[in-house]
Amino acid sequence: MEQRLSMITLGVDDLARAKAFYEGLGWQAEPMQDEGIVAFNLIGMVLALYPWAHVAAEVGMSVADYGRPNVMVAYNVREKSEVASILAKAQNAGGTIVKPAQDVFWGGHSGYFRDLDGHYWEVAHNPFSPVGPKGGFQWGGGEGAL
Repeated sequence: MEQRLSMITLGVDDLARAKAFYEGLGWQAEPMQDEGIVAFNLIGMVLALYPWAHVAAEVGMSVADYGRPNVMVAYNVREKSEVASILAKAQNAGGTIVKPAQDVFWGGHSGYFRDLDGHYWEVAHNPFSPVGPKGGFQWGGGEGAL
């Protein structure tokens, strides 16, 4: 298995509302043939939004048995000042700020928001792992960051 992720799918309660939230962050959804899923092409991967009932059904479970996974998604930025700006966009789109932008113990700057379906997002500036020229991120920076 190659070391990569292709797609992250977030279960959502209301697909149209979730799509509007992410579009409120400035993202553009891909035109889809299937109206039951929303996809955002990212740098090197896809973020998909899919109703919770369909997520659970795909793995052969009820929604109650599937539960709500505890996963945190991170969005790294180029400049420290961008953290507060992105958090403000999330709040304006209906998200909840759970931790405002602040300097953190490891030497970076970050804050957290929760989207409309309870998914937690970290927005971080990591001076030790800068975002690449094309927006890619790689732990420790390095030559591989696009």
